[in-house]
Amino acid sequence: MTARFTLNRRELLKTSAAGAALGLASAAFPISRAFAAAATVGFIYVGPKDDYGYNQAHAEGAAALKGIEGISIVEEENVPETVDVQKTMESMINLDGASLIFPTSFGYFDPHMLAMCTKFPDVQFRHCGGMWDKAKHPMNAGSYFGYIGMGQYLNGVVAGHTSKTKKLGFVAAKPIPQVLLNINSFLLGARSVDPTITCQVIFTGEWSLAVKEAEATNALVDQGADVISCHVDSPKVVVETTAGRGAFVCGYHANQSPLAPEKYLTGAEWNWAKVYKMFVDDLVAGTPLPNFTRGGLADGFVKMSPLGPAVGEPTRKQFDATLAEMMNGGFAVIKGPLKSNKGAVVATASQAFPETAIELESMDYLVEGVVGSTA
Repeated sequence: MTARFTLNRRELLKTSAAGAALGLASAAFPISRAFAAAATVGFIYVGPKDDYGYNQAHAEGAAALKGIEGISIVEEENVPETVDVQKTMESMINLDGASLIFPTSFGYFDPHMLAMCTKFPDVQFRHCGGMWDKAKHPMNAGSYFGYIGMGQYLNGVVAGHTSKTKKLGFVAAKPIPQVLLNINSFLLGARSVDPTITCQVIFTGEWSLAVKEAEATNALVDQGADVISCHVDSPKVVVETTAGRGAFVCGYHANQSPLAPEKYLTGAEWNWAKVYKMFVDDLVAGTPLPNFTRGGLADGFVKMSPLGPAVGEPTRKQFDATLAEMMNGGFAVIKGPLKSNKGAVVATASQAFPETAIELESMDYLVEGVVGSTA
């Protein structure tokens, strides 16, 4: 929102509507689509932009657009996954002239973004996730996402070299396919170093719940885990709690090394700047925006945090060699022979599932070596 207002966008929209009814809107709020930049792009975050996690990763991507001539960026943080996000989107369109909006949180898509797509058919909406379906969703909607499982595999490689107890820990929000893939990838990366390593997972049940994240981290350390990673919205609590207990940590979403400079090994990060620049380039050029966009490490959608000071030379060599193999394409984290931690065969000796494999989108298991349950 602009500096001249202390109201948030949802309050502003209501105030502006009331003013319009009195014929005062233009005097009170001198903003109109006629005075918009060549292209105005809106970003909406479910949490704070400086959360060292999911929201910060998107905000960093948005920040990369701010130097592009003719592009105006509008943002609002801490917008809940309720009708409030519809009000924010409507405000960005009516007050700022936004022609492209990125509602970044999972719960913004249905019904909220879809409702705005119908109401504003000339505005483009792109949602972070994989839910857009050509058969049932509007063509001014779409989705984008990245394959970050290989980043967690690289986290596991470093964790496997670092661990002395051969016990890793993982704090996870919910047992959905992408989270399960990250847990499995972390363990399999570690087992590429030492096949006896195990990883215990604790699910908090929520994407952001600091108390449970701290409790889970402490419980993992108490049970012998000396390297921990996570998949929650903001890894800040996990990183700080882990380092405070003297264990090492691998990050997720964004670079959390400033929170634990000596204990941060590396991290799997989103590189949304690459994705957002692609969309904006198409917008400025008048090229139709893609409705379904995916990419991984080799595509620049995902990147790794710099290796920390505790990472030794043998670890760096395997990390670099594995990363190079991934960048060449065709690398499969999930490959046989592989069983779940319940003994079911999930990949035969002849099977390999690269990051683009549709089978990974419905993952419902934890691999052998992960201690925990999806139930």
